[in-house]
Amino acid sequence: MTIEEYVTSLNLAGETKKSKAVEDLKKMINDNYVEKAKFDEATTAKNNLETQIKERDKQLETLKKTAGDKEKLESTIKQLQEENKASKTKYEQDLKNLRIDSAVKLKLTNTAQDVDIVATLIDKTKLIVGDDGSVAGLDEQINPLKTSKPFLFKEIKSKGGSYDPAGGAGGNTVNPFKKETFSLTEQGKLFKENPALAKSLAQEAGINIGGIN
Repeated sequence: MTIEEYVTSLNLAGETKKSKAVEDLKKMINDNYVEKAKFDEATTAKNNLETQIKERDKQLETLKKTAGDKEKLESTIKQLQEENKASKTKYEQDLKNLRIDSAVKLKLTNTAQDVDIVATLIDKTKLIVGDDGSVAGLDEQINPLKTSKPFLFKEIKSKGGSYDPAGGAGGNTVNPFKKETFSLTEQGKLFKENPALAKSLAQEAGINIGGIN
């Protein structure tokens, strides 16, 4: 149920009251809502920190047991330092990868037909994570995809009421099975690259394609 449908179900008298109720609900959601990708990032970071704390507690117990043996203590300290260094490197890399994955999914959530599929086309090694957690280089990869493979993205309705391909130009089609945007070339590309999406878009256009799982 959308916000508008919910407000309509309240049977409020007058369009002004309905409009205000919709705006108030949207504002409340925007002020309190956290995207799932951001929530997952924070949860993973919290779990990693808790794991590190537990590891440090274990290390302290190990040091206590070797406190009376100088050579063994020095050896244990050196070993723990190396383990901590490796653990820190892994944590930083995991956090970097998580931030990149989150940024990619957030960027594609409202535009891609299938976020996971389009995400696999992004070369994450070319993305740059800033000190503030921001990720640069996404638009440089996504925009060309919208032009070369527009069928992977949703249609965006313009204010004028007509439909334009998401990020496309010059009449690029989005659903190659629809009558108004029919294209055998794009259909062929879609069958080759993503049979499942091809079937879904064909069904959306009222065409039943057998033999595609």
